[in-house]
Amino acid sequence: MLRRALEGAGFEVETAEDGGRALAAVSAHAPDLMVLDVLMPGVDGLGVARRLRERGDTTPILMLTARDSISDRVKGLDAGADDYLIKPFSLEELLARVRAMLRRSHGEAEVLRYADVEIDPRTREVRRAGKPVELTAKEFDLLAFFLREPRVVHERWRILEDVWGMESEVGSNVLEVYVGYLRKKLGDPNLIKTVRGIGYALRES
Repeated sequence: MLRRALEGAGFEVETAEDGGRALAAVSAHAPDLMVLDVLMPGVDGLGVARRLRERGDTTPILMLTARDSISDRVKGLDAGADDYLIKPFSLEELLARVRAMLRRSHGEAEVLRYADVEIDPRTREVRRAGKPVELTAKEFDLLAFFLREPRVVHERWRILEDVWGMESEVGSNVLEVYVGYLRKKLGDPNLIKTVRGIGYALRES
């Protein structure tokens, strides 16, 4: 199921049936990211993560587990996991975590552009029609989120998770407020469209 979901989202996927095969596969193919289940035959997910980190492997690891206690999460993070997803979870949440982890690990070197808006993630400079636009840090993060996938309708939960983080205590209307800030500073109330009942999309009229 996970393989189909990840391949459907455009990722190249290789699976392993147990921890030993997972370690061998990482050595042979050097993936950009690993999704590890804690409860695997042979070497479990914690053991795989621990062994990878001991040999200096920095591959980002998303750990999957049915154990939701704080101590279990700490064990996973101490073993070397970069993020932790508790079962049951939605495929949309898994894909959002994978995309966010890959962005963090790879960084963003290229200028992002859509219509006449462009941002440089390295310098955090923003331009609209060639003119500089001054944004706060969170306004920049929100605009960068939209520019990575223009024209796509993004659900509110996904935007809040990616820009503000799962652990952030954000108000119920914070997204609407920041979208309003961006519309005003970009000088175009129609560039970021409200999709009623779903979320927002960066889209020209």
